[in-house]
Amino acid sequence: MRNRNTNTILRGVSLLFLIAAAIIGITALIGYSRQRNSYPAGMTVGGVPVGGLSPLQASERLLEVYASPIEVKYGEGLIQIDPDLVGFELNSDSMLAAADQNRTGGSFWGGFWDYLWNRNRSGIQIPLAASISEERLRGYLQNEIAARYDEPPTPAQPVPGGTTFLPGAPGKTLDINRAVLLITDALKSPNNRSITLTFSRTTAARPTIDSLEILLKQIITVSDFDGLIGLYMVDLQTGQEIHFSIQNKQEIPTEPDIAFTASSTIKVPIVASYLINRGSNLDAGTTATISRVLGKSDNTATDIVLGGIDPNIGPLIVTENMKTLGLTSTFINGFFYLGAPMLAVRPVTPGNSRTDVFTDPDPYSQTTPAEMGSLLTDIYQCAQTGGGALVAAFPDKINGTACQMLIDFMAQDKLGALIQGGVPDGTLVPHKHGYVPASDGTVHDISDAGIVYTSGGNFVLSVYTYHPLNNVWDITNPLIANLAKAIYNYYNITPQ
Repeated sequence: MRNRNTNTILRGVSLLFLIAAAIIGITALIGYSRQRNSYPAGMTVGGVPVGGLSPLQASERLLEVYASPIEVKYGEGLIQIDPDLVGFELNSDSMLAAADQNRTGGSFWGGFWDYLWNRNRSGIQIPLAASISEERLRGYLQNEIAARYDEPPTPAQPVPGGTTFLPGAPGKTLDINRAVLLITDALKSPNNRSITLTFSRTTAARPTIDSLEILLKQIITVSDFDGLIGLYMVDLQTGQEIHFSIQNKQEIPTEPDIAFTASSTIKVPIVASYLINRGSNLDAGTTATISRVLGKSDNTATDIVLGGIDPNIGPLIVTENMKTLGLTSTFINGFFYLGAPMLAVRPVTPGNSRTDVFTDPDPYSQTTPAEMGSLLTDIYQCAQTGGGALVAAFPDKINGTACQMLIDFMAQDKLGALIQGGVPDGTLVPHKHGYVPASDGTVHDISDAGIVYTSGGNFVLSVYTYHPLNNVWDITNPLIANLAKAIYNYYNITPQ
């Protein structure tokens, strides 16, 4: 009797355990099924946590994160960029499909078994799937940000009435290549969606050569000089020119350029002609003679050089050589010794044929500011490159070595005034000046033409002046010096 009751009790207890186990199993199965409908804890899709979310909720979360604007700081500007504007497209479907594969792709019962033993998969990361139109992004950066927030450099400005320039301000230019990388990274990040764009500084622009010309004319008109001045300047880096003439504060035409007495500046064409006709293999005696011609402006030495070209018609050969170069208003018509006859009828040139202006040019030697400046430019180019107009006009007769030799001879003119007086001490200025007193002691013509070498750029400057009464040195010398100083400062503006 007792055994029967015991068995009944045991069967009842077992049944209760079975019922309890069934209830627990069913409950676990229901819980697992519910969990299986959501993404597992710790899962991220494109860096966005989606654990416990349904596919719909996860999709909404992704759009919420990646459709939000990114914040861009550029200089003082704060810009919000809508991802759609720059061609950002989020591929939610492919990412969620990969997430679903991880959520439902395994064995149901295997997963249920892991669930029962609390072996949940965690830390599953689905990488971001998105695309960006770089073309649209670059267009946006160029047209919406750079166009609006870039700052162009401010060019230096001449000081009115002076010889100096106020330095300009540097500009700011968006680094578009760097911006593309930074914005792309921000658009693809769920968290770091605020960036600062970088830019490069652009140096302040030099004033235009037109501004320099205006300044040079102002320097002349505010000076005490009331005669005639012709100026020709060449930028040896760009070939840009400044060429003008001013008579008694009024600008006059320069076509054809005005003929001036060449005085000692004609010695540059003379030595150039000697090198063309006799070569540059000079002996010690000839070297010393040419040094006296260009370094000391020695007229006796100049006649020796002319005689070395040809003892009878050396000056006329110089003139023909200059015509070959296209310098039709530059000539020398006799030797320098006192009483030397003119070797030909006074040449009629474009420069001395003008009837609207008169400089009483010497019938023995004449030139124009532009022609002397052009000759110096040709010499410089020949020395620098071994080519140019001088070599083209006299092939196999002159070369870069000869041209540099001529420049070195010109550098021996250590006047320390006129062009040299306007540039800092130590500046290399190969030049030749001209200054001719009349028999009564008055001076009508003062000139200087040279090449100025500076760290900021090299230039040729040719200035000729004439005054019908008296060309006062104390007025004309500082004027030419100030013109040279202004040009020097144009090339060597102190940066801000």
